[in-house]
Amino acid sequence: MKILLVNKFLYPKGGSETYVFRLGETLQKMGHEVEYFGMEHKDNVIGNRIGVYSPNVDFSKGATKNLSAPFKVIYSSVAKKRMKKVLDNFQPDVIHFNNIQFHLTPSIILAAQSYRRKSKKKVKLVYTAHDYQLVCPSHGLFDSQMNVCEKCLGGNYWYCVKSVCVKKSKLKSLLATADAYRWKYGRAYSYIDTIVCPSRFLKSKLDSQKRFSDKTVVLHNFIETKCVVAEKKENYVLEFGHLSKEKGTVTLLRAAKNMPDIRFVFAGFGEAVEAIADVPNAEYVGFKTGEELSELISKASCSVCPSECYENCPYSVIESQIYGTPVIGSDMGGIPELIREGETGLLFEAGNVSDLEDKLKSLLYFPEKLSAFTENCRNTFFETPETYYEKLVRIYED
Repeated sequence: MKILLVNKFLYPKGGSETYVFRLGETLQKMGHEVEYFGMEHKDNVIGNRIGVYSPNVDFSKGATKNLSAPFKVIYSSVAKKRMKKVLDNFQPDVIHFNNIQFHLTPSIILAAQSYRRKSKKKVKLVYTAHDYQLVCPSHGLFDSQMNVCEKCLGGNYWYCVKSVCVKKSKLKSLLATADAYRWKYGRAYSYIDTIVCPSRFLKSKLDSQKRFSDKTVVLHNFIETKCVVAEKKENYVLEFGHLSKEKGTVTLLRAAKNMPDIRFVFAGFGEAVEAIADVPNAEYVGFKTGEELSELISKASCSVCPSECYENCPYSVIESQIYGTPVIGSDMGGIPELIREGETGLLFEAGNVSDLEDKLKSLLYFPEKLSAFTENCRNTFFETPETYYEKLVRIYED
């Protein structure tokens, strides 16, 4: 089977890229031919044989400075044209979309449908939803103050403009709203056969709109389970990944201040990094990957996923348990689906510093309990590349 994996970034950047890379490797190991389409970038680590990609767009420098016209954020004729070239050359049996909004735009789905129409074979169009973009212009179901917001779920996206939800910018909020309406009434998403949701929670939000409810299926993210577990813990609490207010880092730092006898370690990136220096028992070790990150996770007494936004299926929660590290997570989004409360971790009320402290103390101050949680993590089950593949290939072939 020939499979084209589509994602705007083709270099390590976030959770969706981790998913795409691991999925591509798994599909190739299972004997399938895999190619990729996304933006051209000097750091790309995957691609396609003819070397055709969409032009690179960097929104961190401002959309109007990087695009000849703002409407290209909504519809990219260049991306669509180049997608067609890759499709005509590769002739895939499955086109699997991931993060495509704004940079690639759903216009490439139209290219896929055009290819499917003229192809002499059955072609499956699959979409993995890594966030809430299909029902929320700001993609995360939060407002300009990073508070949870579900006002757009019913399809009235003007709330995004009124609340200036996208990076507190009127222009970006207007463009995101225009994009949401363009593809609400456009046909692109109607051509998708199946929408893979990495959490039941995300599925429940997409199902709030009838146009998606008959397409969604739940399939939690997978992870390689052959992990080295540290023989000895080093008595510190770890948060890793995106360190910011909406991710709950500020709440965790407040709890850390009230627990001076416990060491707190932070690894990753984000605007909350500067605040770490204000807490004497907190240490920032920078952005870590590979073996360095694995060792950091494995040696932690526990990790914390204190997110105050609707998480989907965070790898940090899965990776921690795979490495034998219990997780204390907020009761937000898909996090509770990943933790066996009272066995592999504990849940606390998002944003509640006192509740977080209580949960930390109830685990860290009782060695036997912590040891039992650690052992439970080592015996827990998540989707492996093999089990995930078996389920996904059924979707491909259905």
